[in-house]
Amino acid sequence: MTDSVTPIRKQRPGLGRGLSALLGDVPEPASEGAAGEGGGVRMMAVSALSPHPDQPRRRFDEDALEDLARSIAERGVLLPLLVRPHGKDYQIVAGERRWRAAQRARLHEVPVIVREISDAETMELALVENIQREDLNAIEEADAYRKLIDQFGHTQEALARLVHKSRSHISNLLRLLDLPPPVREMLVDGRLEMGHARALIGAPDPAALAQRVVDGGLSVREVERLAREAKPAAKGRDARRGSGGGAGARNADIEALERQLGDLLGLRVNIAHGDKGGTLTLGYSTLDQLDMICQRLSGERI
Repeated sequence: MTDSVTPIRKQRPGLGRGLSALLGDVPEPASEGAAGEGGGVRMMAVSALSPHPDQPRRRFDEDALEDLARSIAERGVLLPLLVRPHGKDYQIVAGERRWRAAQRARLHEVPVIVREISDAETMELALVENIQREDLNAIEEADAYRKLIDQFGHTQEALARLVHKSRSHISNLLRLLDLPPPVREMLVDGRLEMGHARALIGAPDPAALAQRVVDGGLSVREVERLAREAKPAAKGRDARRGSGGGAGARNADIEALERQLGDLLGLRVNIAHGDKGGTLTLGYSTLDQLDMICQRLSGERI
């Protein structure tokens, strides 16, 4: 095993900035140099690494993994894995997908950076990395938030700052964990969208209604209406409201669109619509959230 290293540029502080904040701008491993733990990039045997059992991402797309393996076979692993000492070997903090693809590409070594990282920091970094790359489904993201709250005492406000999303986004995702396992599975495999799942929360029989969504291709608006009709209290309110006219239907459409965009961005969304157009407002509470909005709008990879 070679132990090639080059020094890393001064790292930027703060877990909230994600993996790049810890790694900084990392150059390719050099052919000469002295290695020290945490001192730079080194080459390490694939067999010396093991995945973290609490990695937020549970599913790896096979086609995407094969594409990455072909790219790695041609060009190598361009971004080092982040690992920490674990017994006699090392545990992957960030980069499990690259490690899996490297094995498929029949590589014996991969570039790594070794850091002494606590369990809580490991969970935070893995969560931030996957969210920034949009690699987690809603249930995986919610599970990771729940673990950080239950095991490490994080608050919803702290998590919102960590991943640069609104507190309501964190809260809405956590509520998805109250859905029955069959419904969560439908969300994971793509048969349900997050808007559908949110509408099912609190319904008398969410599993049966979810199956109706899948069988009938129902829209989020239709699911929301069926969920309201299934609640006795909601029936009374709907009867008192009456039809409401076209303006009510239009406002309901706008509210549904606000929720859909809010789920996508993890931010507060407000739409003011009139006869001659309107405005779309995105709310942010930190400069990091503003930076994320700018990157999304410009098409820059986060």
